[in-house]
Amino acid sequence: MDDQNKNLILATVLSFAVIVAWTTLFPPEDLPVDPATETAQTLDDPTLPAADPVNPAATTPTEAPEPAADAPRVAIETGEFSGSISLQGGRIDDLALTNYRETIDEDAEVVRLLKPVGEPGAYFASFGWTATDGIDASAVPGPDTIWALESGDTLTPNSPVTLSWDNGAGQIFRTEIAVDDAFMFTFAQSVENATSTAISARPYGLLRRHGEPDDLKNFFILHEGMVRMTDGELEETGYDDITEYAVDPRERTQAERLDVSESGWIGYTDHYWMTTLIPEQGVPFRSTSKYFDVRDLYQAEAVMPIETVAAGETATVTTRLFAGAKEWEAIRNYENEGGVGGFLDSIDWGWFFFLTKPIFALLHYLNIFIGNMGWSILALTVILKIIVLPLAYKSYVSMAKMKELQPEMEKLKERTGDDKQAMQQGMMKLYKDNKVNPAAGCLPILLQIPIFFSLYKVIFVTIELRHAPWIGWIRDLSAPDPSSFINLFGLLPYAAPEPGSILALIFIGILPILLGVSMWLQQKLNPAPTDPTQQMIFAWMPWVFMFMLGSFASGLVLYWIANNVITFIQQYAIMRSHGAKPDVFGNIKASLKKRAAEAEADKKEGK
Repeated sequence: MDDQNKNLILATVLSFAVIVAWTTLFPPEDLPVDPATETAQTLDDPTLPAADPVNPAATTPTEAPEPAADAPRVAIETGEFSGSISLQGGRIDDLALTNYRETIDEDAEVVRLLKPVGEPGAYFASFGWTATDGIDASAVPGPDTIWALESGDTLTPNSPVTLSWDNGAGQIFRTEIAVDDAFMFTFAQSVENATSTAISARPYGLLRRHGEPDDLKNFFILHEGMVRMTDGELEETGYDDITEYAVDPRERTQAERLDVSESGWIGYTDHYWMTTLIPEQGVPFRSTSKYFDVRDLYQAEAVMPIETVAAGETATVTTRLFAGAKEWEAIRNYENEGGVGGFLDSIDWGWFFFLTKPIFALLHYLNIFIGNMGWSILALTVILKIIVLPLAYKSYVSMAKMKELQPEMEKLKERTGDDKQAMQQGMMKLYKDNKVNPAAGCLPILLQIPIFFSLYKVIFVTIELRHAPWIGWIRDLSAPDPSSFINLFGLLPYAAPEPGSILALIFIGILPILLGVSMWLQQKLNPAPTDPTQQMIFAWMPWVFMFMLGSFASGLVLYWIANNVITFIQQYAIMRSHGAKPDVFGNIKASLKKRAAEAEADKKEGK
């Protein structure tokens, strides 16, 4: 058997093995619950507090009445947002990302990240205090508290707003809210104690989501759900796993998972969007993920240390809220310049993070320079091929030498006949004498496997590829090629099959067809193998991959086509430089003649 063909078959088998292993191993791990920190309590009392593991005497609200829909509001207007803040409870529950739309259509609705209670998929952020010592629970602002607008009328990057509430017992609570020109809000919560005795209260921030998001992907390669950083350790928990923290037969439990850290953050991440609570770094705080079965509520909390306010003094605690798109550059700036440790890991880089991170960084900077993500993918492909060229060169030289040894190997087969052991020994001696490594030929193909999966991950999870156009009909590199044979690839006024449908898998677009052709031409650098089984595998392989990758993101298929073309050019040039003379057109002609002869033979036999 031709060792070069053996290597290619081996690489293909290994590719499918990696795919199976990836599918099996990549889902988020079910995290065990520490019995020491697990609590389960009924919701019969909607204001029942949960014990704080740092200080069991302190409490934080877990379930509370929802604000009225007609409460007074303060407008939010930035280059990224439009929305409003409800003065009842002082919560951000109305936020639209004005630079992102649901689809690529020009009249598509903008993406709404946060929604008030009463709308489907309600989702909001809220900040408050819980009483501890020297102050009654009714004397701290709660979820029904109507805050007064003390200063500012519209929240913008240049104009913060301040909310205030006087409890009538000698304390004034204030929340100054600021926002930058990207996706970060800052909440400065303060309490002014005008009495003659000290008081103690504990500030907190929470995110509450009513049910799972409507556009939940539930795809093995993507994490959606809670994301938390605890002193440098990342935790990702899917929505299904959150509900399993605690189980009660009455299904009236609060399931929660607690953690205590001095640096970190907690929130919920979707495919492209995220909300995250970020307490002051370096100060101990408690992060909690909860699920309320009765009302199907997901809640993430950041509970800060108790603040003791002496008579006549004021205490202030600052908490940040990230709410927006998971843009790499913005999140990277918050980590490097804003001191949010490990924030870049909120993007789901996967197990191959050591490849996906630098690959995306390179793609990002190429896109800044070129200005088009499709051409940037092509440029990235060229750079990756240059990086692996030394290894590829050795491999192609080895393949050329293997080609030169073909006549000697044929003679060896004739001499040894059916003696497989003698054949094997003779081949090993032949390789040793000619300094040929038979395994080197498959190294370029094997090297492509982790790169392929890393780029697949990058294209699938990063928002920079979302709705990114290339040329002509390719208007979204994160989606499959929308062209189809049904409408003659856009020439006829018929819609292409819906992505994901059976017809879309059969009637594929232009890019998948080009992928199959590029693989087929790459095969024709060498004559067809003599073994019938190998012939069949090689004959079907390009077309199987063509249909298999037809439903993949256009950006990934574009990379694979470019990779095949560059590989063809490299292999052809290197083989020619070492005396081998690939006859591509001759091999194509021979292949067609063989197929015609087989068809004629089948016809004569009446098949």
